[in-house]
Amino acid sequence: MHRLLVLFSLFSLLPIFSSAHKITLSLSSAVAPPLSSPWQKLNQLAAASLARAHHLKHPKTNISVTKAPLFPKSYGGYSVSLSFGTPTQTLSFVMDTGSSLVWFPCTQRYKCSSCNFPNINSVNISRFIPKSSSSVKILGCKNPKCRLVYPNLGCKQCDKNSTSCTETCPPYIIQYGSGSTGGLLLSETLVFPETSVENFMVGCSLFSSRQPSGIAGFGRGPESLPVQMGLKKFSYCLVSHRFDDMPVSSELVLIRGGAGATRPTTGNATIKYTPFHKNPVASRSAFQDYYYVTLRKITVGGTRVKVPYKFLVPGSDGNGGTIVDSGSTFTVMDNQVHELVAQEFEKQVGKHYPRAADVEKESGLRPCFIVSGEKTINLPKLTFKFKGGAKMELPIADYFSFLDDSVICMTVVTNNGIGQGILAGPSIILGNYQQQNFYLEYDLENQRLGFLKQICH
Repeated sequence: MHRLLVLFSLFSLLPIFSSAHKITLSLSSAVAPPLSSPWQKLNQLAAASLARAHHLKHPKTNISVTKAPLFPKSYGGYSVSLSFGTPTQTLSFVMDTGSSLVWFPCTQRYKCSSCNFPNINSVNISRFIPKSSSSVKILGCKNPKCRLVYPNLGCKQCDKNSTSCTETCPPYIIQYGSGSTGGLLLSETLVFPETSVENFMVGCSLFSSRQPSGIAGFGRGPESLPVQMGLKKFSYCLVSHRFDDMPVSSELVLIRGGAGATRPTTGNATIKYTPFHKNPVASRSAFQDYYYVTLRKITVGGTRVKVPYKFLVPGSDGNGGTIVDSGSTFTVMDNQVHELVAQEFEKQVGKHYPRAADVEKESGLRPCFIVSGEKTINLPKLTFKFKGGAKMELPIADYFSFLDDSVICMTVVTNNGIGQGILAGPSIILGNYQQQNFYLEYDLENQRLGFLKQICH
């Protein structure tokens, strides 16, 4: 309620808001308090992944190709720069396939609480200034795009006086795994070097908590960037995380029509596809944003992990199943699934390396093994096998990480038994750490996900 009062207070103070075919953007890795031990970073990222998983599972309610660089950030996500307005204002956004609204920090009065991360000064966060753009408009209640967020909205003032209605689309408040944001919906021009999208609906956030930059929603909801742009597909290849904010990036490719960009190949390998699972219609509305895929098998070192069917395929309520989420750092599994996977690694790896129980307790990761003095480390392969025969065989660096020179830990995490035995939301959330050095293609026209292992640049 306090946030709503702040929102309406800021609303009342707002000033008056006075075809290329290929778009390529840079995607970079996306910040955390100082760390006193080598495993605190992974512990922190695991906690952030679990917080996000809790939100995802319990939400509150012509060829045209564009390319942009994606940058990995130290707080575990990947960011992309987008430009809005006339003249353009360029801001950094976290690219998120687990939500749909696009929003930016907005106006000089924007406030962000708990945003003092390393390399981030909450006072100097880049903001969009509406009064500096000649193309911005506050979204009206009768605007059809307002219904993308509020499908059952009634505009009482407009119904009384339809000829001169000034009623605006209601303000929004969004809860994420580790923070929240709220503000007003705008109609603005999204600008790329060779094309632009007019009347793009974007959130003008007036306050946030623990959200150091805007979010570009790439989910399946009608308000998402892909849907508003009419994309046929989008793709990316995530460079490896260093968690240091170094300016290393790879490409985010947006395809608006036609056959699209040339598909990558690596040697004799070609991209493999698995169909998107149709989102359960009886589920919570937020579940409609997710990219569900059907995971058939999980194998460790070639041994099948016997995961019960109810965890692999979502029910009509949206509980169970697997989603692909660029906004989560580590893959999160329901406790019952993670226990089976961890036990298989402990069984196979434990024959060669002793467990690091103290590190497991302090880091929250499991299993961990002591590998000091080893010149080469042999670990069983973790493989996900999907409907349609597509197989994702993860590089070891995507599911085990060195905490120091002597200990490695699995970077697939769980909720440690919270809600054990109760299915709530997707059972497996495939995070971006496990997507590193894979080309991923979201083929929206054909409703399928494609992937191919390759080194991302």
